[in-house]
Amino acid sequence: MALMDANSTDSLVEVWRRILEPSGTSWVLFEHGTCVLLKEPGGDLAEQASAVLGEFGPVHVGSSAGDFNVLTLKDDLGWLVTGHHPDVVTHVALDEPVDPSHLAVGIHGRSKRHQDGTDLHVVHVEDRRPAAD
Repeated sequence: MALMDANSTDSLVEVWRRILEPSGTSWVLFEHGTCVLLKEPGGDLAEQASAVLGEFGPVHVGSSAGDFNVLTLKDDLGWLVTGHHPDVVTHVALDEPVDPSHLAVGIHGRSKRHQDGTDLHVVHVEDRRPAAD
């Protein structure tokens, strides 16, 4: 898969902002669309998210690391593919999978999570921690 260009990174950041804005949660976005939610953010958020994704991103078929669920987003935003860690979620755009069935979307999202969990290339950090006085 080719590296995400600046325009697609920007549009993906906007999709994640729309999804996560109400939660107030800090999050880190990786190159292939996987987002790690940091419900207890501390220190360097990119390092914290990379540690989580490095452990829970790579796929091991036949284990819980191969499991996934597919959630359809409103407003034609595509799908979210979840896995065996509740705070690791991958976005799949409407134009990505050739087959829009949940199985095909899930396998595609799972492979993107695997790439992100192997490469660990952070493209955006959204720090929602309260500002220190």
